[in-house]
Amino acid sequence: MSDRHLIVGAGPIGRHVAALLAERGSQVTVASRSGRSTGIDGVAHVALDASDADALARTAEGTDYLYNCANPTDYTQWERVWPPLAASLLSAAERSGAVYAITGTLYPYGPVDGPLSEDLPDAATDHKGRLRAWMWAEAKAAHDAGRIRTVEIRGSDYMGRGVGGNGHISRLVPEARQGKRVTMIGRTDQPHTFTDVLDAARTLLAAAADPGAHGRVWHVPSNPPVAQARALTDVLASVGKPPVKISALRGTALHAVALVSPFMREMREIVYQWERPYVLDDSAARARFGIAPTPWEEVCRRTAQG
Repeated sequence: MSDRHLIVGAGPIGRHVAALLAERGSQVTVASRSGRSTGIDGVAHVALDASDADALARTAEGTDYLYNCANPTDYTQWERVWPPLAASLLSAAERSGAVYAITGTLYPYGPVDGPLSEDLPDAATDHKGRLRAWMWAEAKAAHDAGRIRTVEIRGSDYMGRGVGGNGHISRLVPEARQGKRVTMIGRTDQPHTFTDVLDAARTLLAAAADPGAHGRVWHVPSNPPVAQARALTDVLASVGKPPVKISALRGTALHAVALVSPFMREMREIVYQWERPYVLDDSAARARFGIAPTPWEEVCRRTAQG
């Protein structure tokens, strides 16, 4: 009998994880608030409020692998949404005995000088970074205490199929494909790592399936960094579209917009990622799992196609 897998979250990473598992013939269930089908053959779907610990535990009963692919997109609601959801997922992992595989972010590190590697401390000062650092610390403590088995993967800004409005590059593609000027946050000329959501899904599965990889963070293998303006230009070129004019929202202009936009206030806290080189060191995961990133040209095509 094949292993049973429960994926919480039907966003792009959750869907890619489900598709990869379905291709292997695994038993896969995707849980989301709506329960809407992902359209992947052989995958079951369930409507579930995953922050309901008892409901999630019942759904996870008999599951071998539990994946946190949830992605609350409203940054202003993270303090309300994440703590009960994270606690529920930890409880379900402990009660079911499933391996708990977490899709994390780079936010916990905060601003750093030099490449981002897994041995850096989680030293964020903004509230989103501190919250995600706390979530991993709670899971790691439960792992170290022998209560659960867990692992976390962290990728940089996502590109690829299905990212849409949640990606710094992909959110600009619809207007850019029409030849319209677009606005980017921060400097447009700094080297920046971008991660394909397919590669994040591949790494999450590899880390979950490798007992020797548990109890720590792994960075998703990603292509060499490029400036965000170059990334958008490459995406457009992948579908035969010319470059577009780009404006940069920075400094006092960003501050002014943040005064009236709660979302932009959240973005201002992490604008450091775009004001200096932001480069991911993924060498440990490449060596451990033998994963190479999807070729950049294909990442750009996948992003352009939505």
